[in-house]
Amino acid sequence: MSILIKRSKSGCFNSACNVKLWRLNSTSADSALKKGEEEEEFRVLDILKKRDKMQRRVVKRTDVQPDRIDRMATNQNWGNVWPGPKTFHPSSVPLPIRQGYVPKGQAPPGKKANAELMKIPNFLHLTPPVIKSQCEALKQFCTEWPNLLNSEESIEKHYPLEIISSDYCHASPSIRNPLARVVILRVQLADLKLDKHATDKFKRLVGDRYDPKTDLVTITADRCPTKVQNLDYVNYLLTACYHESWNFEDWEKEKTEDDMEYYDWDNNASKRSLIDWYLRVKNELKIMNDEEYKAFDISQIENGAQYKASVSKYMNEGENPQTVQEYSIAVRKLFGLPQKKLV
Repeated sequence: MSILIKRSKSGCFNSACNVKLWRLNSTSADSALKKGEEEEEFRVLDILKKRDKMQRRVVKRTDVQPDRIDRMATNQNWGNVWPGPKTFHPSSVPLPIRQGYVPKGQAPPGKKANAELMKIPNFLHLTPPVIKSQCEALKQFCTEWPNLLNSEESIEKHYPLEIISSDYCHASPSIRNPLARVVILRVQLADLKLDKHATDKFKRLVGDRYDPKTDLVTITADRCPTKVQNLDYVNYLLTACYHESWNFEDWEKEKTEDDMEYYDWDNNASKRSLIDWYLRVKNELKIMNDEEYKAFDISQIENGAQYKASVSKYMNEGENPQTVQEYSIAVRKLFGLPQKKLV
């Protein structure tokens, strides 16, 4: 280290200044000059000595307690350890749980200091023994199942209305799932106890929601934001269609056979022709009005019901090999003719 001192006298501005250079040497013994180094250069002062790296000795402590999972008994009651839903705690779970994304070929991170396990909800409290104990505790608040409802047929008989909904549990920022609001109502049309006019009108009101093969009416609602609102909506739709189907408007009395959307065999000339043929065969032909023709019971005519079904199906479904064959069989049975052999 060097100090430069400049001294001058007052009044001697132009006089030469005495300059002295004093050099202070470091007292450190380790800062000796290297060979070949000039004396006029500054030397480096090494204040912090370089210390050799010392290896740390591992001291085994005898006062450290074992981990909690090592102190757990194998026959413990897990419901007391994990009684309810809570954040994952690695020291309380004696299982080698792993979770997390890693490159291919490596094992996922363990449960220690794993933030991925703490992000998601867990169901570690819902083990089979715990669920069984909870069900046993809830039995005192439940009523016994009715003995009469011992089969699916009896349940459908006493409770014909069926409500279908779904609940979802998933890990996302929102606890709501859009599909959880969907409500489906199903009921058989025969359970509604409608007459002929109301049944036909109800089918036209519900449209393609009625399945003629299974006789089920299915109404689905998903326009409301919550499940309860959609449940009220499907009940309202069923109630409105039911009461509207019983209404008989004045203009419906003026409908003729040409205005009908389907073929009604009882109101057409086919029934009159069958009755006249039957009375003529029995030599009891008489003049009848429209009301008498409609009230005539065709069950007394042999094979009359089959003939009615085949004609109605032929007219409503159209001409196809099946309807033509059924009509041919019904006519031959009605007239007592031998059946045609199928090739």
